Amino acid sequence: MRIDEIELRVVRLPYRTPFKTSFANETKKIAVLVTVRSEGVEGYGEGVMDPLPMYREETIAGATGLMRGALCPDLFAYGCEHPGELYDRWAHWRGNPMAKASVELAVWDCYARQQGVPLRTLLGGDRTEILVGASLGMNPVEQTVESVQRHVAEGYRRVKLKIEPGWDREMMSAVRAAEPEIELSVDANSAYTLADTELLQSFDEYHLHYIEQPLHWDDLTDHAALAALLRTPICLDESLTSPARVKAALDLGACSVVNVKVGRFGGIAAVQRVHDLCVTRQVPMWCGGMLETGIGRAHNIHIATMPGFVYPGDTASASRTYARDIVEQSLEAVNGIMQVPAGPGIGVTLDRPFLDTVTESVEVLRP
Repeated sequence: MRIDEIELRVVRLPYRTPFKTSFANETKKIAVLVTVRSEGVEGYGEGVMDPLPMYREETIAGATGLMRGALCPDLFAYGCEHPGELYDRWAHWRGNPMAKASVELAVWDCYARQQGVPLRTLLGGDRTEILVGASLGMNPVEQTVESVQRHVAEGYRRVKLKIEPGWDREMMSAVRAAEPEIELSVDANSAYTLADTELLQSFDEYHLHYIEQPLHWDDLTDHAALAALLRTPICLDESLTSPARVKAALDLGACSVVNVKVGRFGGIAAVQRVHDLCVTRQVPMWCGGMLETGIGRAHNIHIATMPGFVYPGDTASASRTYARDIVEQSLEAVNGIMQVPAGPGIGVTLDRPFLDTVTESVEVLRP
């Protein structure tokens, strides 16, 4: 596979409403879209790093610098026989999984389009639809309960609430009283410490499906200590950055549910290894989201067709996040079910006139 041209495009897309978590109150998506062109075919990837290191340590400036200075020149020089080889080939550049995934995803999409098959076919995905859940930011209790009830009425099978100390029990109590049967989970985004163990133990009464990333974003040992004291399963997100890291977390007992985000792991080849490990150990997985545009959302949908993804993911309707998306296809869930985009690759095409209106910069790289 010869790589002829790579485009790095930074876009700014406003959210419908602010999305508040324990570490940020976000009003817009700033993303790097990578387009790989090869022999008349192009494929797309999306970078999920932030302008500043809020979620993990990667940033847009650092990631595009690595793409420009290392990843893209490597592709121009050597191409690739198959996109699955890139994860190991780029391992000597340490870390930076989001930067690597941004480019690798575009190569996977381009390769699948050249083969004339959906991306899910290359991944062994045997589903044409997936179950999805809704992730809700922090809002007043009454507004949160109304939002949960609205999503339940729309057919969503799982609702996830963002929490932090002082914004947890009251909200969970109100939601459980209104919807006692809903599959409910919470995401702390590292807002608690082991000093909060007694408080976290009290969450058991809400019969949560799991609690996601309660402790430090780069920790495994404290999570293992906490997991032994809770009835509620722990799911890790920020702490899992590679297949080796997932194995270590499972070996330590730091989690019993795995949130898979392709950008956080470094690409699809890494996700395949995590998937196979979790299937072997019978550890449930689900596909997390980063409020992606239609490019990243479509990739997530195809990834979630793999058989090991047994819990509903975060890839809900695009219209929940954006008034208008940058792709021409409508990625909308009906009764909590998302159809996998049809056609080769990830199955979506760019809405180029609108894309140009939300573009901040474009850089085209050639051999």
